[in-house]
Amino acid sequence: MQQYLEAAKIVTTHGVRGEMKIEFWCDDAEFLKRFKTLYLEKGGQKPVRVLSVRPIGRMGLLKLAGVEDMDAARALCGRVLYFDRADARLPAGTWFYQDLVGCQVRDAATGRVYGTVKSVDHPGPQDIYTVAGADGGEYRFPGVPEFLKELNPPEGYIQVAPIPGMFDDGAYTDRPGTGEEDG
Repeated sequence: MQQYLEAAKIVTTHGVRGEMKIEFWCDDAEFLKRFKTLYLEKGGQKPVRVLSVRPIGRMGLLKLAGVEDMDAARALCGRVLYFDRADARLPAGTWFYQDLVGCQVRDAATGRVYGTVKSVDHPGPQDIYTVAGADGGEYRFPGVPEFLKELNPPEGYIQVAPIPGMFDDGAYTDRPGTGEEDG
């Protein structure tokens, strides 16, 4: 498991006193507020002390120790911030996205393996899972309870309840309206 996980990306400066606008790569400002230290390198190098985090729309404003003016903040634009997994507390049954990547995707009813999780993105109201198919294809599905039945990263799998077309081309001849039309 990856020890240092992506928390946010610094996108621009905000004001003249070193505050920075960030794009959350974690849940939100409340989650990020829990950390006293973030890291500028993914291996845990270059620790920086967090002075404040607050939401601003879908983004956040971050103040770090030692970043006292706009020039110092500008020098960090484009950088990704990381947190130490050991500093995070998650409710039972919840996982970091990075823990799901590489998990085998299995049919909850039949055990059929569809592929492995390639990525988990959060572009809107629900997560979108991208699966590298066992057949070489790539498939996506929303991480909603109707489809996602079990997450078990410690065992290396997730179980899904797919609908026709989710992991294939959807061409079933036994469905109504898919055969030749009469007359």
